[in-house]
Amino acid sequence: MALPHVLIFPLPIQGPVNCMLKLAELFCLHHQEIHVTFLNSEHIQQRLLNCTDVQIRFKKYPNFKFMTIPDGLAEDNPRTGDQVRNLVKGVEDVSSPLLREMVTSGLLSPNSEKPVTCLLVDGIVTFAVDIAKEVGIPLLYFDTISPCALWTCLCVPKLIEAGEIPFKGNDLDALVNNVPGMEGVIRRRDLPSFCRAPDLNNPTIQRIVKEGKHIVQAQGLIFNTFEGLEGPILPQFRTLCPNIYSIGPLHIHLKKSLSSKCSVPKTSTSNSIWKEDMSCMDWLDEQPNKSVLFVSIGSVATMSKAQLLEIWYGLVNSKTRFLWVQRPGSVIGLEENNDIPMELSKYTKERGCIVSWAPQEEVLAHPSIGGFLTHCGWNSTLESIVEGVPMICWPYFVDQQVNSRYVGEVWKLGLDMKDVCDRAIVEKMVREIMEVRKIEFLERGREMRKLAIESVNEGGSSYKDLDSLVEDIRLMRI
Repeated sequence: MALPHVLIFPLPIQGPVNCMLKLAELFCLHHQEIHVTFLNSEHIQQRLLNCTDVQIRFKKYPNFKFMTIPDGLAEDNPRTGDQVRNLVKGVEDVSSPLLREMVTSGLLSPNSEKPVTCLLVDGIVTFAVDIAKEVGIPLLYFDTISPCALWTCLCVPKLIEAGEIPFKGNDLDALVNNVPGMEGVIRRRDLPSFCRAPDLNNPTIQRIVKEGKHIVQAQGLIFNTFEGLEGPILPQFRTLCPNIYSIGPLHIHLKKSLSSKCSVPKTSTSNSIWKEDMSCMDWLDEQPNKSVLFVSIGSVATMSKAQLLEIWYGLVNSKTRFLWVQRPGSVIGLEENNDIPMELSKYTKERGCIVSWAPQEEVLAHPSIGGFLTHCGWNSTLESIVEGVPMICWPYFVDQQVNSRYVGEVWKLGLDMKDVCDRAIVEKMVREIMEVRKIEFLERGREMRKLAIESVNEGGSSYKDLDSLVEDIRLMRI
């Protein structure tokens, strides 16, 4: 009988890759009998090799290996902003047939030395259903967005049937009635960004509907979350899929597991496809406790030059210290920094620090950080929750609109600034987080941080779900 062999295939962008690499390492730590093959795009793999020690780090696991396939895009494509939809199409058109060949008749086929016994892929990889059926192996979908956001996506057909999509009229604050479990919470503006499309033939809406039909055909769903955070939503998924595994927050789950194996790295490990500027940590060391606002819109989101200036003026006018990640290519229309008004540059030299990329987990854990202005991507949101850092949410697309509503309205861990980019609002919200309601948000953050840590401790909900996932894969009983 073949040893269990998991093939992990993430959507080739920073967030899903980071998440799934952490899960892959947890598999390696949990059971030496499980073989893990991690299938990256060639572009992502090269970025990881350039920016991290990932190759060396994973060499210590004898049952782990990397493989690569093309993603269908030119090397100079930024794979950010509006290019993400082209990346998804490239994965479907180019990566899909190569993955099928690999698993059905190639290096990982049933006739190979180490055949794949389980596919574990990103939820957007709908073609995996047919491949798994063809080979006769179980399929696990790991949707690396929040369950709250995924649930709204799965309810899109219901919203269409009820006439709630496309929107009638321009009132974005009207409540949405046909997302079970979210009654009285979600407004039109809080639905994933593609729901604002006026035409049901919108390619993203069509893709989401297709994804929903395929996700329920998987033998299991994996989520990077914990019961204490999304317990009310998780039962909705149990009506659709036989096995639900909530194993997050993955980044602290991995740290905990590494610690228990007595192999804690001397320096933090990174799965970043951007080179981290560690000088910002020295700058943070010089700042007072809870005095700095961290600003980052992640690895995919973009903003206009006008939006950059509104946020910048808001930060300066709030008189708050800030550490700002300005990713190369993230500002559309900004030629050079000499486009920046002198007064902004002057204040930033006095009380700010700007870097091209930062070690985010370390930054959020630093004692000088008092708040986080974020795009509300799911990894960023979870990392902030784990450190008890209050958030100002400025979502960009897809799941981030839902996440920001939950941060502000349900979990009470910050403020929702969606659909606004005005210096006066930025200034007001920064003051709210860093001064006016600072104690309130920090106390609420401490409560949720405690629940997050308890979930990955021995006997916690995420700890037990990971054990179940590993055993189900090992015994091939999914």
